[in-house]
Amino acid sequence: MATHKLLLLPGDGIGTEVMAEVSRLIDWLNKAGIASFETEHGLVGGAAYDADKVAITDATMAKAQACDAVIFGAVGGPKWDAVPYDARPEAGLLRLRKDLALFANLRPAVCYPALASASSLKPEVVEGLDIMIVRELTGGVYFGEPKTITDLGGGQKRAIDTQIYDTYEIERIGRVAFDLARKRRNKVTSMEKRNVMKTGVLWNEVITQVHQREYKDVQLEHQLADSGGMNLVKWPKQFDVIVTDNLFGDMLSDIAAMLTGSLGMLPSASLGEVDSKTGKRKAMYEPVHGSAPDIAGKGMANPVAMLASFGMALRYSLEMGDLADKLDEAIAAVLAKGLRTADIKSDGSTVVSTSQMGEAIVQELQALHG
Repeated sequence: MATHKLLLLPGDGIGTEVMAEVSRLIDWLNKAGIASFETEHGLVGGAAYDADKVAITDATMAKAQACDAVIFGAVGGPKWDAVPYDARPEAGLLRLRKDLALFANLRPAVCYPALASASSLKPEVVEGLDIMIVRELTGGVYFGEPKTITDLGGGQKRAIDTQIYDTYEIERIGRVAFDLARKRRNKVTSMEKRNVMKTGVLWNEVITQVHQREYKDVQLEHQLADSGGMNLVKWPKQFDVIVTDNLFGDMLSDIAAMLTGSLGMLPSASLGEVDSKTGKRKAMYEPVHGSAPDIAGKGMANPVAMLASFGMALRYSLEMGDLADKLDEAIAAVLAKGLRTADIKSDGSTVVSTSQMGEAIVQELQALHG
């Protein structure tokens, strides 16, 4: 049995609480002989700043480069609002993405049957929802230069952010989306703003070319990103895989997040290029929900997104798809029994703590393994 090396970075706020449930799961998998994991822990975000005055140290980055997968909690909080810009907690997350070259962000939006009524949309609109948003993560307006604020005098300033995409960046994110679609329902929707943005024109052109050259068996459609956002709310089940740029992906994935009823339910994966020699890729897995400082330390955090992020690591980095399927099944079973953390509570449900929810999921997984 292969031993997999994991770097656990709990971070700040509820990150430490939900990561504890991943550690619980890993410990059980090791003891049961189902898998073999070696884990290291590191500081990131505000916790790293408090210890070392940086958002992540070079030593922790070296561990991230050497492991099979990084499991990341959450960073940030009001405590660090006044720290220098380059040392802000979020800088640790951005450095991990940049230095590991994690260009593909996968954000699934799955509505578990038991939670169809938790969405702000009608149950029939979201029940059975299972879509994947593939967001380009290392290009676009968040990283383009120049990025400046200039004082024009007379009380006027000018801010500039630059949206840049090269052909290769669009090609590689497109391939990730098409490859995923082949394993799902074989449909890709590409979203951009070609009607007003030159990067949108190029995006549309390159995605179309990649499709024609390499993926004619996959259904491809194009939508303008604003119209796509409307359709995500109108009838989300029309989509399978959505591929889009960094800016639109940021917004569209948060829209999709709320279709499921709570940010506490949504995992994500950030993937790098596949190494042609080893067949492996750098990868980081994290929940979408953030550090939630208002509930940190209260045992109220929902660990499902964190556990499901670990499930994505099993699927995309560790070649343990069957175990990932069982973990998804265990989560669904626990929810079907009526257990809820505070963010997804409903009439007739049993409200449980972070650790109680994590323990219940591990127990359900144990039962599935007989």
